[in-house]
Amino acid sequence: MATIELLHIADCPNLGETLLRLVRAVENTMPSNPTITSTLIDSAETAARVPFAGSPTILVDGVDLFPTDGRTNDLACRIYLTPNGMAGAPTQQQIEVALTAHG
Repeated sequence: MATIELLHIADCPNLGETLLRLVRAVENTMPSNPTITSTLIDSAETAARVPFAGSPTILVDGVDLFPTDGRTNDLACRIYLTPNGMAGAPTQQQIEVALTAHG
């Protein structure tokens, strides 16, 4: 079963929406319904230990679901390119496509 982890900073304005979309996408694409773990990134040291690319970052089996060269140790928000332009969270459809591609 896949492990899913949502990395985020404190007070991330996009955490709630990302988590909601992620839960729905997992329900739609992964019949085993793996547990989603939420991990607070509260320091540069914590960010350096994981593949953090800004908040929120979705990991599946320890790999960024939306790979980028933009790893950071900064406690910063992440921007995603969506069909509607730049946004603070991927769309549910983008998450579903990425989960399906991940296998």
